Amino acid sequence: MGMTAVGLDVGKAALNLAVDGQPGVVRFANTEAGMGKLLRHLGRLESPRVVLEATGGYEEPLLEACGDAGFWVARVNPRQARKFARATGELAKTDAIDARAPVRAALYMATLSAVRWDPTMRDHYQQLRARGKLG
Repeated sequence: MGMTAVGLDVGKAALNLAVDGQPGVVRFANTEAGMGKLLRHLGRLESPRVVLEATGGYEEPLLEACGDAGFWVARVNPRQARKFARATGELAKTDAIDARAPVRAALYMATLSAVRWDPTMRDHYQQLRARGKLG
């Protein structure tokens, strides 16, 4: 069984999806309906490994939706993802590049289960956030 690396750039209004081996970026509205379409799109991929950047909370609904749907999903620090992209030669900054950077991270982290977001930890994350200990 193979794995498909997927990167998501999450913004207030849009979700930009990049899939390893596929040109371009697919854009979805950052709404409940848009997330539904994105999840159906992910469901057509072979074992998607989804990596998205922390974006001050905009990523939370998508992170939970992916986890609840049973997808492997990880949230990464945007600064580290950007440095990772630079280290692989991506020096510019665009929505497409922002979506592609987590694809490379997904390829790297595909076997690291320690970074996977765990939906059973939702209450713990919320408690940490309430105390100001989690971005």
